[in-house]
Amino acid sequence: MSLRDLLFGKPLASQEEGEQRVGWLAGVPMLGLDALSSAAYGPEAAMTLLIPLGAMGIGYVGPISAIIIALLVVVYLSYQQTIGAYPTGGGSYTVARRNLGVFPGLLAAAALLLDYVLVVAVGISAGVGALVSAVPQLQPHTLLLCLAILALIALVNLRGVRESGVAFILPTYLFVACLLIVIAIGLLKSLITGGQPWPVDAPPVMPAATTGATTWLLMRAFASGCTAMTGVEAVSNGVGAFKEPAVRNARTTLSVIVGVLVMLLAGIAYLAQAYHIGATEPGTAGYESVLSQLVAAVVGRGTFYYICIAAILAVLALSANTGFADFPRLCRMIAQNGFLPRVFASRGRRLVYSYGIYVLTGLSAFLLIVFGGITDRLIPLFAVGAFLAFTLSQAGMVAHWLRAGGPHRLRGVVINGVGAVATGVTLVVVLVAKFAEGAWVMTLLVPMLLGTFGAVRRHYHAVSLEIANPLPLNVRNIQPPIVIIPMSQWNKMSQKGLRFALKLSPDIYVVEVRTGGSNEDDLTRRWPTYVETPTLDAHLPTPKLVVIESPYRHVFNPLLDYILAMQREQPDRQIAVLIPELVARHWYHHLLHNKRAAMLKALLLVRGGEDVVVVNVPWYLSA
Repeated sequence: MSLRDLLFGKPLASQEEGEQRVGWLAGVPMLGLDALSSAAYGPEAAMTLLIPLGAMGIGYVGPISAIIIALLVVVYLSYQQTIGAYPTGGGSYTVARRNLGVFPGLLAAAALLLDYVLVVAVGISAGVGALVSAVPQLQPHTLLLCLAILALIALVNLRGVRESGVAFILPTYLFVACLLIVIAIGLLKSLITGGQPWPVDAPPVMPAATTGATTWLLMRAFASGCTAMTGVEAVSNGVGAFKEPAVRNARTTLSVIVGVLVMLLAGIAYLAQAYHIGATEPGTAGYESVLSQLVAAVVGRGTFYYICIAAILAVLALSANTGFADFPRLCRMIAQNGFLPRVFASRGRRLVYSYGIYVLTGLSAFLLIVFGGITDRLIPLFAVGAFLAFTLSQAGMVAHWLRAGGPHRLRGVVINGVGAVATGVTLVVVLVAKFAEGAWVMTLLVPMLLGTFGAVRRHYHAVSLEIANPLPLNVRNIQPPIVIIPMSQWNKMSQKGLRFALKLSPDIYVVEVRTGGSNEDDLTRRWPTYVETPTLDAHLPTPKLVVIESPYRHVFNPLLDYILAMQREQPDRQIAVLIPELVARHWYHHLLHNKRAAMLKALLLVRGGEDVVVVNVPWYLSA
C-alpha cells in the first residue's frame, strides 16, 4: 500500500457513492458536532461578558439561556419544514435562491461560507481551551495545538464522508454521556440540598462587581450566547449525505441534535447558578473554562473529571467537522451555478469535494494564526453569518409555502414566518451588540465575497459568449500548419519531435538559439547527414534549420520573437510549436533537470495569439 493510500484511503469509484451515505447514528457526529459542542462555548461566551457584574451576573445566565433555548426550538421547527420541502438538500443558499432570487441566495451563501470557516476556527480553539484548562502547562502551545488538530480533521475528511462520520461516533456520544451524567448528578445534589449544593472542588471566587446590569451589557451577553445555535442548519444543508429514507434520517438527526443541545444548555445554566460558577478571563494565566469548573464542582477532579475534559476537548476540536462536511458541499452548489471556480464541483479520489476542504483548511489556519487560537477573540465574528443565513432561509420558506399551496400551507407559513421574524430580530441584536467588538468585519467580508461571486460569474459568462459557435464546422481553407521546433542538439528527443513534425506539415522550421556555448556547432554540423540526407532519400520535405545568435545569452525572447514574427508574416496559417520535453519517472529527478520546456509553454500561452498552437512531445526516461 502506498503512503497516499495509507493517509487518504484507496480511490473510490463513482458508483460507490451510495455506500458512503450514513444513517442518523453517524449523522449526529458528522453534522451535529458544531451544534452540540456549542454548549461548551455558547454559555461561556455570554458569561464572559457578565464578568463585570461579579456574582450578580450569574443570576442573568438562566433568563438569557431560556431565551436562546426558545429561539432554538423555533429554528428547529423551521428547519424540519425545510428538510421536508427540499429533500435533496435545503440549505439557506438553495432555499433563498429558489424563492427569493439570486442575490438573496448569494447573500446567504456568503454568510454561510464565512460562518463555516468560523465554525472550524472557534471549535478547535475552544477545544484547545478546554485542554489548557485541565493542563495549564500547555497554554504556551495553544496555537500549535490548534493547527495540529486542524490538520488531523482535514486529513480525516479527505478520506471520505462515511469515514468522518464513523470516526467521530465514539467521542461524540462519550461527550453527550459525560455531560448528561454530570448534569444529572448535579441536579440530584441540588434537589437533595434544597438548591444549595456544596461543590466537591470549589470554583474560583467571583470578582467584585465593577458595573451594574445595563440593557446594552445584557444585549451583548445574549448576542454572544447565541453562538450556541450555530450549526443547526448543517443537517438541512447535508440531506444528500444520508442514506434512504434520507428525509426521515435527516429529521431524526436534527431532532436528536436539538433535543440533546436543549438539555445541555438548560442543565449548564441551572448548575452554573446553583454552584455559583462564573466565567474567567480568557487568555489569562488563571483561565478555566466554565465546563471545567462545573465538572470539578459536581464530581471533583478525579478520573471521571479527566474523562469528561478529554471528551469535551475531543468534541470541541472535532466540531470543526461540521464545517468540513458542509463548506465543500456549499461551494459545489455555488460553483455549479457559476459563481465560484468550477474546480469546487469536482470530486476527489474519495468522492469528497477536495478543493473545498483545502480552501477551508487554509482559511481556518489563517484565522487561528491571526487570533492566536483564543476562542473569545473569534466569538464577536461568530453568529452574524449564522443568523443572516437563518433569516434568509426562513423567509425563503415562507415564500415557498405561499407559492406551493396545499393543506400544510398555513402551518408552514406560520412556523417559518415566526422563525424568520425571530432570527431576523436576533440578527439585528447580534449585529448591533457585537459591531464594535469585531462584527463590523463581517459587514466588509460579506460584500467582498459577493463581489467575488459576481466577478467569477461575469468571467464565465464572457468566456461562454466568446467561445460560443452556433455554426457548423468550417472546412474552408484547411491547410497544414507551419511547424516550429526549438532544438539545441541532436538526440532521441529531437528525432522524436522531427518525426512527428513530418507527419503534420511540409513546412518545418527547426530553431536553434546560440548563446555562446562550447558545443553549439554540433547541430549545424550534423544537420546535413542526420536530417537532410534521410528526408531527401525518403522523398520527404526537408526541415529548415534556423540559427539565431543571442550574445546576451537569452533563450526565450529570441525564440518568441521569431515565432511571433512568423505569425505576422503568415497571417493565414496556423503556427504549431512542437516542444520536446524530458519527463522524469521519479519526483526527485525533476530537481536535476531544467524546466525550459515548461517555461516556454507558459510564455507561449500568455504571449501567443489564437493562431499559435503548442504541442508537447514528451520523452519518458526509463530510469
